[in-house]
Amino acid sequence: MSKKEHAPLTHREILVIMSGLMTGLLLAALDQTIVSTALKRIVEDFNGLDHYSWVVTAYLLTSTAVTPIYGKISDIYGRRPMFIFAIVVFLVGSGLAGASQSMGQLIATRAIQGIGAGGLMSMTFAIIGDIIPPRERGRYQGLFGAVWGLTSVAGPLLGGYFSDHATLLGTDGWRWIFYINLPFGIVALIITAMVLHVPQAKVDHSIDYVGATLMVTGVSSLLLAMSYAGPTYGWTDRLTVMYAVAGTALSIIFLVWESRAAEPILSLTLFHNKVFSATSVTGFIIGAGMFGAIVMLPLYLQVVKGSTATQAGLQLLPMMLGIVSMSIFSGKRISATGQYRMFPIMGALLITAGVLALQILAIDTPYWQLAIIMVLIGWGLGASMQPLVIAVQNSVDFKDMGIATSASTFFRSLGSVVGTAFFGAVLTEKLHDHLAEQFAALAKTHPELLQGFDASKMSAFSSNTEAVATLPGPVKTAVLQAFVDTFHNVFLFAAPVTALAFVFALLIPHQKLRSGEEHAAARAEAIAESMS
Repeated sequence: MSKKEHAPLTHREILVIMSGLMTGLLLAALDQTIVSTALKRIVEDFNGLDHYSWVVTAYLLTSTAVTPIYGKISDIYGRRPMFIFAIVVFLVGSGLAGASQSMGQLIATRAIQGIGAGGLMSMTFAIIGDIIPPRERGRYQGLFGAVWGLTSVAGPLLGGYFSDHATLLGTDGWRWIFYINLPFGIVALIITAMVLHVPQAKVDHSIDYVGATLMVTGVSSLLLAMSYAGPTYGWTDRLTVMYAVAGTALSIIFLVWESRAAEPILSLTLFHNKVFSATSVTGFIIGAGMFGAIVMLPLYLQVVKGSTATQAGLQLLPMMLGIVSMSIFSGKRISATGQYRMFPIMGALLITAGVLALQILAIDTPYWQLAIIMVLIGWGLGASMQPLVIAVQNSVDFKDMGIATSASTFFRSLGSVVGTAFFGAVLTEKLHDHLAEQFAALAKTHPELLQGFDASKMSAFSSNTEAVATLPGPVKTAVLQAFVDTFHNVFLFAAPVTALAFVFALLIPHQKLRSGEEHAAARAEAIAESMS
């Protein structure tokens, strides 16, 4: 292998490669949020209300479960073929999802999408770890912030736009939330196939198929318990308990197997690395607290403030601005100083402060106050996400870059699923209680308004926001206040969770970031070892 192949890529070469990677990452991140605002229209077309949660769950389930496997396989066979594979699978899933003729077909094709999305996310960060030295990665950090920020706004916005149109270009409007992936995915595929030729320390070893099977089935069972069975049937239901017990048992068997396997799919020795352990736990907690609480904001805007899905998407813009601006700032500071540890610490504090500030929300809260809070939360997210990835990649050998990066992504995704399930359960339970309180009070002041009115059914307004606007004045006010009180409960539960992330962020050791020359030398050494 020539010295030229070992030489660091130029800024222009990196930007070309990044364009393909960011497009792939954009697609995967977008599909986590775009479906939520279109679900109502989808279930109406398919008469599939009983299974609507599976449209989201199937995607999260497969994308989270396969993430570590991509890392291990890419360490053996290379990043490029696995990234291309992920794009193709995602495109196939998107096309089939758009053409679905039943809820069953849509759920199955969303699962296929998720298999591709898990690879898009993990491989993007692994490839970046291969080509960009940790010390210089801050120059490009604003791009990641832009992607995450854009999807947080564009997902609900596009989902709302497409679902608000009965038809677009001769087909159902909601189908375009999947069809829109096709041109962008093809562009990412072409760019990747043409320019992604980066030397890598591929490991010539076997795949731990038993470990992979145990991991997928164990994680899938736990995710089914947390994101489907628990929220749908209750946390003490037999099905929920069955999934939880099976997932726990399989996970324990997986850990035992991995500790003895010659070529583990997830090397447990990674947890001996203090940086990896601390960042994984921090990422998990931030994912749980952030995703679990912040997904409530569009619901507040639609239910309490009466915004349409499209309007709610636009109103999340301040959060995007916060994410992008802090990503750029923190990236430049990391590149200039080599200091990254302070940013996850600061990010966790900012997120916690923002979540606590959401306690001020009321029926008549001015939008500008919410906008300030969203900027604060956005700053916290922008300061946290990428520095955690940089810390992990800087702390491991090149031969472990893929699995370490994928494992880090896996724990953050797992946290988001756990958080969404937990805070969703808090929302459902507390909303029922607060509605009962509000209607008990209303029965004393306006009993005539409640004649023939079943208050127990009001929790359905969490998925049918339009019905709230049709209620009589005092009843509407009571329902809206119940929602506000419920949101306060959710955010109050989220605050100590994000505060816990601050504690674990303090435990992240600082290590000197590899410079360009050190990065190239380490990569060349790892490649030479893999070929010997």
